[in-house]
Amino acid sequence: MAAPQAPATTGKLVVRNVGLMLSGDLAQPILDADTVVAVDGRITQVGKAADCDTGGADRTVDAKGTTLAPGLIDSHVHPVFGDWTPRQSQLNWIDSFLNGGVTTMISAGEVHLPGRPKDVVGLKALAITAQRAFSNLPPAGVKVHAGAPVLEQGMEEQDFKDLAEAGVTLLGEVGLGGVKQGEEARRMVAWARKYGIQSTIHTGGPSIPGSGLIDADVVLEADADVIGHINGGHTALPLSEIGRLCESCGRAIEIVHNGNEKAALYAMRAAFDLGQPERVILGTDSPAGSGVQPLGILRVISLLSSLGDVPAETAFCFATGNTARMRELDCGLIEPRRAADFVIMDRAQHTAGKTLLESVRLGDLPGIGMVIIDGVVRAQRSRNTPPATTLPELATA
Repeated sequence: MAAPQAPATTGKLVVRNVGLMLSGDLAQPILDADTVVAVDGRITQVGKAADCDTGGADRTVDAKGTTLAPGLIDSHVHPVFGDWTPRQSQLNWIDSFLNGGVTTMISAGEVHLPGRPKDVVGLKALAITAQRAFSNLPPAGVKVHAGAPVLEQGMEEQDFKDLAEAGVTLLGEVGLGGVKQGEEARRMVAWARKYGIQSTIHTGGPSIPGSGLIDADVVLEADADVIGHINGGHTALPLSEIGRLCESCGRAIEIVHNGNEKAALYAMRAAFDLGQPERVILGTDSPAGSGVQPLGILRVISLLSSLGDVPAETAFCFATGNTARMRELDCGLIEPRRAADFVIMDRAQHTAGKTLLESVRLGDLPGIGMVIIDGVVRAQRSRNTPPATTLPELATA
């Protein structure tokens, strides 16, 4: 998936004195490393300070023993234009998500645009415009992969070819438009896949006027790449149907903040029971009727760890490496050649947990001290999380 444009050169960044480094990789979620070096927005070295070339840095971050993780990825958002959402008549919501550690967002359709066009020419034009706009100017530096057309009746194979040639790489949430039947959706999803366009399907009861129930039979027949908000957005399917979805296909299991928490835990446990935790990815499904949740991804991580009994470092992988691999992104993992997108955190002040990971296992949120995108510091002490016990320090050459 093509990334929104980053600055051509951002110089050399060194992050040192990391106390805990989370990799984003389920196979090895914690790295034996205390230093990361990035040049022009790309990770070049990860390891111990003595083994890394830390000289000549344009920017040095002293993590002061805190935790470094890949920037969080929100797999399910509904942007419109710029940093504004008409759904809640709110400005700067993407900047608020940045303050919640989110560095990348994936659009599930620009459905909240007032007067959203539903004719084929109009919906294609909207998708291309959104893709171009967010690529040209990422709000607050957050990489928003946008331009996700909502399927409407009458679309033909040529339309998907046209979209792909124009740079569109995503389909909007199947079921939010006029296409709601499994057979029709399957045909269009297959056309999209043929041209390299990834698809997500609505799962559960209707979320907005015009949407409808999408049950397990429709989801399985449509065969989209991502089972969108498997825990409902907002209303979940019966747990038996969620279990059938997890068992009957190998597609991504997307758990969102704006869904049923009991169903979220059930879906995650089903993935582990199947030996397929790599399928679990996280989103917020916002902006939505329930509002805008800048800390939504952190809250889902805390929920799944504290009530789902998985290690916190594993839960962080759901929102980083798992999503990056499923969405074919160049971020989400702390390893050379990946994008230098990081969140630096510490346990919140006065949490009962003695470490950041223990505090998350207890259900608390971490305090964010810094967010870095493409090697550039985009936010320092978060205005939204509880205050971190220790904050990193930034020095420039």
